[in-house]
Amino acid sequence: IKEYTAKPSPPATAPQPPPSPPAPKASDDKKATTTTSSSKPTPQLPKGIFVKSKADIEQERSARVLPKTPPKAPSRPPPPAPATQPPMVSLPKVAPPPPVAVESGGQRQNHETTASESEASELKAIRMKPPIIVRDFAVLLGLKPFRLISELMEIGIFGSMNQVIEPDVASKIAQRHGFELILKHRREGRGRAGPSLKAQQTTHEEERLLEPRPPVVCILGHVDHGKTTLLDAIRKTRIVDREAGGITQHIGAYQVMHNNAKITFIDTPGHAAFSKMRERGANITDIGVLVVAADDGFKPQTDEALKFARQAGIPIVVAINKMDVKGANIDNVKIEQQKRNLTSEDWGGDTLTTPLSALKGEGITELLEAILLQSEMMELKANPQTAAEGCILEARREVGRGCTASVIIQKGTLKTGDVLVSGGSYCKVRAMLDDHGKNIKSALPSMPVNLIGWSGVPEAGAAFFTVESEKEARRQIEDWTEEMKHNGDELHLGPHGLSGDELIDLMAEQQQKMLKVILKADVKGSVEALTHCLQAIKSDKVGIEILSGDVGPISKNDVARAAAVHATILGFGVKQETGVAGLAKHHSVRILEHNIIYEIIDQVKEALRDLLDPELREEKLGTAQVRQTFPVGRGLVAGCKVIDGRIQRDSLARLTRGGKVIHKGRVDTLKRFKDDAQEVRGGYECGIHLSNFEDYREGDVIECFELHKVRAEL
Repeated sequence: IKEYTAKPSPPATAPQPPPSPPAPKASDDKKATTTTSSSKPTPQLPKGIFVKSKADIEQERSARVLPKTPPKAPSRPPPPAPATQPPMVSLPKVAPPPPVAVESGGQRQNHETTASESEASELKAIRMKPPIIVRDFAVLLGLKPFRLISELMEIGIFGSMNQVIEPDVASKIAQRHGFELILKHRREGRGRAGPSLKAQQTTHEEERLLEPRPPVVCILGHVDHGKTTLLDAIRKTRIVDREAGGITQHIGAYQVMHNNAKITFIDTPGHAAFSKMRERGANITDIGVLVVAADDGFKPQTDEALKFARQAGIPIVVAINKMDVKGANIDNVKIEQQKRNLTSEDWGGDTLTTPLSALKGEGITELLEAILLQSEMMELKANPQTAAEGCILEARREVGRGCTASVIIQKGTLKTGDVLVSGGSYCKVRAMLDDHGKNIKSALPSMPVNLIGWSGVPEAGAAFFTVESEKEARRQIEDWTEEMKHNGDELHLGPHGLSGDELIDLMAEQQQKMLKVILKADVKGSVEALTHCLQAIKSDKVGIEILSGDVGPISKNDVARAAAVHATILGFGVKQETGVAGLAKHHSVRILEHNIIYEIIDQVKEALRDLLDPELREEKLGTAQVRQTFPVGRGLVAGCKVIDGRIQRDSLARLTRGGKVIHKGRVDTLKRFKDDAQEVRGGYECGIHLSNFEDYREGDVIECFELHKVRAEL
């Protein structure tokens, strides 16, 4: 029997830990270090059982917390397990906790706030100068105007293409479409130092494209204070000689050169009827020149023009005209300026004031230098490389040219062949004429031009913009027309039920006499002014109904329409086509014509009076007092004494007793003693018998009077 020597069993080694979860790598490194460093042997465990030490449990707990800095990779891999190691039960893998988003300051970030801030930061800025017009605002938002009108109707605002939107409403609508509305006020940034507001608001890309542009200057003031004469002195022309009645009744635009700098002037009417024209002129200009006569001072139209200029936010230069007239007092004018917060610079204010005489040409250079100084402070710029946009000053229908419009270019360069859209009309520019009537090929910003090629007469004061083609222009006009019809139907629809008072008012309105009018004028601005004046005529007895208003000569179609509805044709500054006069006489159509606005308004008032029934006005003849009664035949005769005036046979008379009217009739019998008399004067006695009356008493008073028909007043 062989004897075997028993080999000593190998010392028990510490069992290797199971593989740790992948996330906490630092704990593995630590565990390996602990395993190699500990020299104390651990007792042999039964097969298939593995127990963690207290240190391992604490390490696993600490590993569940995400460190602030990412852990480094272990410097060395754990030692391989020996071959004699018993099998171990592996623990289930624990999913690492979701990472906690930590900001640089150690605070949790709110994802919703970040999203809203990023969304707010993505709002695109759009800039617009008040007033905010629906048509212009829709173009900035990239919408069709009728879409914007629909949105306004949803919030209870019913308007048209030329409706003015309040700034807070416009801001909310802009945010709804991803824009931020920034209102531009030209008065801001007008200081002598520092850049202008426009330069501060433009981006670097826009600044690269912007170029200086001439200022657009509006001549404002009262009628007959010398506005057109001032422009004649500047342009060395005689426009005032061609004006009807010596007053301006249209908007004119001209461009002059002074010290190698261009200035665009807009002349506005001063008559009270043309307030809309003055307001339109102030809204599209950069500087307002307020012309005040040195011998007359500030007048109602002067204050109205000043109000329009302040509403538009434009700086004002005061030109004190007629310094050569007897009675001129510049100090009185400056005192009136100071009362209106327009203190002159030489009196310590900031308003540029220039005395001049337009008739003699004195002070014109100083005025032009003041305008250029003001424009330099404003730093006026525009982008000439973009599509043309602008505003329509006047529109008309000319013989041989068709529909034309005088416009001001506000942005971009307009060229011959471009297609423009304005409201319900479009224009394929066939020709452009400058203020001297010369053909030009292109027009830069601030330049006034007359455009030929319109499909219809556009609205005065409306904006225009360039489109790609005539097809696109027609499509936009169709959409605009459809929306106008839709809004017109909704705005004219009334409630289905009427109260008693409303029904009475409606019946009274239908019974009221109406003067139906068809307006024909030379330009759109005149149609606007006439409409405003006619609507201002108020009367409880008669009304005015304007059936239509258009530009161009009076045609046979106008006469046929007027005859069909019994209307009057009102022509302002226009002529009649051949055969119109004979056709109007045949159909009994009245045509009222004049080229001075206040004259034609007087004619309309006379036509209104003709519609009214004449009024009866009483004229007192005399008074007699009954002193005694006498029986004559079957009746009584009053013996009277004429107190004043005269008693006339067959005249109307009333008998009063105790202040009350007892009888009204005629004097059928009048006797002086026994003789019949035709008339008895004051101080004499007579016998009077009134028709159908016998009850005379002493003390009764008989008054004789006549009724005359007089023309009714409005």
